[in-house]
Amino acid sequence: MPGLLSDLLGWAVIFLFTTGALLVDRDRDQARLVTTAAWGGFAVFWAQLVPWFAFSHKSYVEGFLSLAAVPACLYAGYLVYSGRDTLFVLSRAVAAMGLVYLPFETIPAIAVAGLSLPAPRQVLIETVAAQTGFLTNLLGYSPTLIPGPEGYMNTYRYVEPNGHRLEYTVVLACTGLGSMAIFAGLIAAVRAPLDRKLRAFAISIPIIYALNLVRVTFIGIVFGNQYMQWFVDEVLFLFGSSDPYRVSFFLSDRVISQVGAVFALVAVIYLVVRELPELLTVIEDVLFMVTGDEYDLARQLDLPRVPDGGEDVE
Repeated sequence: MPGLLSDLLGWAVIFLFTTGALLVDRDRDQARLVTTAAWGGFAVFWAQLVPWFAFSHKSYVEGFLSLAAVPACLYAGYLVYSGRDTLFVLSRAVAAMGLVYLPFETIPAIAVAGLSLPAPRQVLIETVAAQTGFLTNLLGYSPTLIPGPEGYMNTYRYVEPNGHRLEYTVVLACTGLGSMAIFAGLIAAVRAPLDRKLRAFAISIPIIYALNLVRVTFIGIVFGNQYMQWFVDEVLFLFGSSDPYRVSFFLSDRVISQVGAVFALVAVIYLVVRELPELLTVIEDVLFMVTGDEYDLARQLDLPRVPDGGEDVE
């Protein structure tokens, strides 16, 4: 996994984004410079993650997205510097996303007044692992819960009829925290009435959490029972592995689940923007960076045009 330097870089970038967000209403020119620097640092952050996602984690989807994020961040910084002020909303969202995600990624367990407090990541991982075990048992499977590599109770052991052991570990990436942080950041970043923000949270976060539990349970059962031993040689070649027992994991996680997650997130975005149309500004900016064309999604989706912090516009 990425180490201390990656964590420090992540915090430094989020500090710049947060500083830029705080400066917007006080000194727009200064905020523009700080936010431009933040996007440049974000490009560096994603660049150093590409080898880990692609080669160590063996996730080509995440590796490709990390690689694509590098020029996207640089372009976003250029647009902010050039005066596209609507991107301050997306920049605020990135700051909020980081403030939600990084504590779970980087804060270790601590001891206070003789009490040992678990790391936030341990609490979240063990909670998801326990709920995954409940769903797995409910479906008629009975793997054994054992301590994982970090000492957390987050690994399930399956034993095949021939005695071969397969172990499936629930890690931070299995908790859905990344997707939930994205939506929490987006919702927090827009200036809208609190009641509509709360409804958007109530729509997005529970759905993402529930779908993620289904995803993790599906992967565990498929891998633990070797249900997808398809195209073994081709899959091993594609993912650079020599372990045939990993084929079911690669197909269920790296292919089916990750592709399915993209469609699920698009569906959740649609539900959220129906409640919080201010988010269309962010989506339109992303589409502009990808295509170079301006979009009016409010008109296309038959939603009110609501400027960030403003009133509905016909």
